[in-house]
Amino acid sequence: MSSSFFSVPLAALQHYLYCPRQCALIHLECAWADNQFTAEGNVFHERADSGMTENRRRKRILRSLHISSLQWGIHGIADVVEVVYAEKGGIPVSMTPVEYKVGKPKPHRADEVQVCAQALCLEEMFGLEIPSGFLFYGKTQKRMEVVFDEE
Repeated sequence: MSSSFFSVPLAALQHYLYCPRQCALIHLECAWADNQFTAEGNVFHERADSGMTENRRRKRILRSLHISSLQWGIHGIADVVEVVYAEKGGIPVSMTPVEYKVGKPKPHRADEVQVCAQALCLEEMFGLEIPSGFLFYGKTQKRMEVVFDEE
């Protein structure tokens, strides 16, 4: 008996909730063309995509972290994950995903679902409960907290 594993990219969740057709074009048909907006997004994400880590006392900033969940069948890359340790170099006591978006907060919850899915992956990978995450919007230069609840 053979088993197969299917995993959905985290970005596809956001794309699907925003527009199912856009999601299909990008993730099924691989129809993607860069334009002014994607170029701006690439510049905006440069630091987050660098993969460089940063230490601030008991906090470590991880960038471009590959994450996945076998339980939920999702995978992707978290822009930023902030890890707090009990003591310097010790065991992580909290993790917070931070998803970067070029624009501004939107009337739908697609961005929130994406950062929530990142938290699900991190919870499975590291055995920590993650109660919230953040969306950082480039247009407002502000973080918006996303509290993870049943909805």
